Amino acid sequence: MMTQKQKTTMIYSLPALILVFAVLGNLFSKEFNWSPSDFLIGGILLFGTAIIIDLIRRIVKNQTYKIFLCIVVLFILIFTWVELAVGLFGTPFAGS
Repeated sequence: MMTQKQKTTMIYSLPALILVFAVLGNLFSKEFNWSPSDFLIGGILLFGTAIIIDLIRRIVKNQTYKIFLCIVVLFILIFTWVELAVGLFGTPFAGS
């Protein structure tokens, strides 16, 4: 069983790990071309999601609601990321 501190560390280290892979991809691959603003937006999205999930985990007592809310937050992150990456839905904030 993981302690509360270990769970919190895991929640915040996953976005950092994803950004490290993005930096490595940007350094070693020509197909991967992120600007500093892309890293800033990615960091805000990933760490903002981690903060929201951590708050849900601490505040919501019902396990079913907790899982449901975390899944909803992750879907919002995925749809936002896809929209910013390729403009799937054609919203103005994706640059379409």
